[in-house]
Amino acid sequence: MKGYAAAIGCSLGLGLAVAVARIAFEGGANGISVAILRAWLLVTFVGLFCLISGRGLRLPWRQWRHCLWLGLLMSMMFYGNIAAVQFIPIGLAALLFFTYPTMVSVGNALVERRLPSGGRLAALVTAFAGLALMLGVSLQAVHPVGIILSLSAALATAINVIGSARLLPRGDRWVMFWHMALIAAVTLLLIGIVRDALVLPATPGGWGGMIGVAVLQASSIPLFYVALAAIGPEKSSMFNNLQPVVSIVAAYLIFAELLSPAQFAGAALVMGGIGLMQWFDLRRRRSG
Repeated sequence: MKGYAAAIGCSLGLGLAVAVARIAFEGGANGISVAILRAWLLVTFVGLFCLISGRGLRLPWRQWRHCLWLGLLMSMMFYGNIAAVQFIPIGLAALLFFTYPTMVSVGNALVERRLPSGGRLAALVTAFAGLALMLGVSLQAVHPVGIILSLSAALATAINVIGSARLLPRGDRWVMFWHMALIAAVTLLLIGIVRDALVLPATPGGWGGMIGVAVLQASSIPLFYVALAAIGPEKSSMFNNLQPVVSIVAAYLIFAELLSPAQFAGAALVMGGIGLMQWFDLRRRRSG
């Protein structure tokens, strides 16, 4: 039960954070400021956990070098996933970001130099058809920067997932994750300072939204690792599908924001394709 609760809590927290980000932006904050606070709070949470649990924070040079590149990717994950909400509807931002499982599947096939099976290929086509439908009805109505940010964050996440599985096969995952988060936090802070892009909220509501996003995401991401250890990657990933659903429901309840019928159809295809791919992955692992 602990693993299932952690997986559900992670999805609820991350999904709600995307919607709460809109409150921060309406209160005057910008994406880079929210991402910086989120990243440093995550560094603090994970670092304290490592110290309390008796883990050392040092890494061998080779592992740290890999964490450097993965941490740079993580900075784009932290920024793009939230900053997109400044420009496009919450539900669309959440769904575009959640195309990363499809990208992981394609990326793994490319790295392993194999073609997807017929079923997995059908799932990929379904997911990308849904994405095309969503974008087709959205490009004229929303800012393209938001779409680019969401898809860039999704791509960075996919590369990070594939790279983590291949570059960090050994060692304490919590310590390695702390180093990646630290590199991401430092990168975002330097970008904010160099570009003079730090914009803090101008209202109490904006501060509440900014802090809410940081707390929700910094506390939810570690829950995913708890779920991974307790119930495995397949079941954890299945529960992870709740994230965009939570974002869409929260956007409706808080802002009365609703996707159009065509966008809903595209969203259903995206989620259906992702679900099919995860099902085929589960069957392949069990049969292998």
